[in-house]
Amino acid sequence: MGFDALANAFVELALGGNLLYLAAGILLGLSFGVIPGLGGTTALALIIPATYSMEPIEAMYLAGGAMGATSFGGSVTAILLNTPGTAPNAATTFDGYPLARQGKAGLAIGASAAASALGGLIGLFTLLLFIPIARDVVLSFGPAEFFLLTVLGLAAIAVSVRGKLLRGLIAGGIGLMFAFVGFDSISGDIRYAGGINYLWDGIPLVPTLTGMFAISQMMELALKGGSVAQSGKDEKFAITGVGEGVLAVFRHWPVLLRGSAIGTIIGAIPGLGGTVAAFLSYSSVVQTDRDPDSYGKGNIKGVIAPESANNAKDGGSLIPTVAFGIPGSAETALFLAILVLHGMDPGPGILMHREREVYGLIVALTASAVGASIIGLLLARWLVLITKIDVGVVVPVVIAVSLIGVYVLEGRMADVALTVVMGVIGYLMIRFDYPRLTLVIALVMGDIAERSLHQVNLISDGNILGFMLDRPVSVILIAAIVITFLLPTLRRVMAGRRPG
Repeated sequence: MGFDALANAFVELALGGNLLYLAAGILLGLSFGVIPGLGGTTALALIIPATYSMEPIEAMYLAGGAMGATSFGGSVTAILLNTPGTAPNAATTFDGYPLARQGKAGLAIGASAAASALGGLIGLFTLLLFIPIARDVVLSFGPAEFFLLTVLGLAAIAVSVRGKLLRGLIAGGIGLMFAFVGFDSISGDIRYAGGINYLWDGIPLVPTLTGMFAISQMMELALKGGSVAQSGKDEKFAITGVGEGVLAVFRHWPVLLRGSAIGTIIGAIPGLGGTVAAFLSYSSVVQTDRDPDSYGKGNIKGVIAPESANNAKDGGSLIPTVAFGIPGSAETALFLAILVLHGMDPGPGILMHREREVYGLIVALTASAVGASIIGLLLARWLVLITKIDVGVVVPVVIAVSLIGVYVLEGRMADVALTVVMGVIGYLMIRFDYPRLTLVIALVMGDIAERSLHQVNLISDGNILGFMLDRPVSVILIAAIVITFLLPTLRRVMAGRRPG
């Protein structure tokens, strides 16, 4: 098992009829990725019944094609409309959309396409290296490590909101309040639901993200008028910079490698997924850059970092899913259902007895990441024209598609109502300059942090710190948290020492 099996899988894909299934998966993934509120989860949910009559390897190519393509599809609307097609693409909006506003949408799309493809390739090879040690890596993360990892993510986001620390803390506090709504995972009590049955399971993430980033942005665009790209030029529009965006990824290869590594590692940890990976990758590049103030204003590295992590996480998320039957993300949870449907029981045995299907899936994910990026580059000249359309046309279309996408997930009108409420809250945060990022991250990580802290408290008989200091991975994470909090101070000290 290894590179020989991988080569055989590529040969089988090239010579067999499975290429059609892969192509269908890529087109489906791109379509669902571009439509805000849908994404890979919905695509895979629709694929499951379609795979009943397929061979297992055919189902792997179809599902893998859809999984690998949604990431880049979601980045298109994130860049052009500040509306992430999928939750992880929210991090791409911070610098991708400002570039589109400056008339540089081609640059951002080119960088996103190249970072997505290369991130997928790096994730593939990292996965191949991880498979022999997957068991030790995954099992080294217990409740203590989960808690510290969420704290690290929150700390990284908090210190990256430069000049808005108090507002960022307020937004993060609101996000934590949202995260605590619903059932207490330890006691089973219902908290802060206000007697509304819909909130018993907590505040759903997809309607929240769609409202915060799609609806709120459309409200702002509607009030401003004009078009998305406000370059101030009246001459005939010509898209440029796609090739420059591709070259930018190679010029900033350390950002690409770091983002891919973060994506692979976070993807391998069950329960975190692409949203955490993309935001951590983005915050890491902001904190370590010599000019952090340039982020949020159109820094191309702010596109490369989250997009490379977003595609690399697919390879990492397969480690716990295939090896232990523990989904690493929402998409892999549905993929797990496809495995079981075709008689493949996830666990160590699948790596020995189902080598053809496992490596077929790896090839599908890799080929779909590259294929989706190539299609995106070919269509870039037409995609960026969206930014020149009057907002009077864009706003109602995006709002309608977003609300429909939210509704079809569960078929609940309450999701639509929540999306609208979150859209109003998001617009008010834009209006009064409060960072939406900290609220979203706190919402995503709040439940994980609370549950893990309760578990650590029970396991350690109340001696939480002593328990953590006895675990090597926990010590490494504690050191990373301390360094994260010290980075702004160190940056100020270094800036003070520079000659004026």
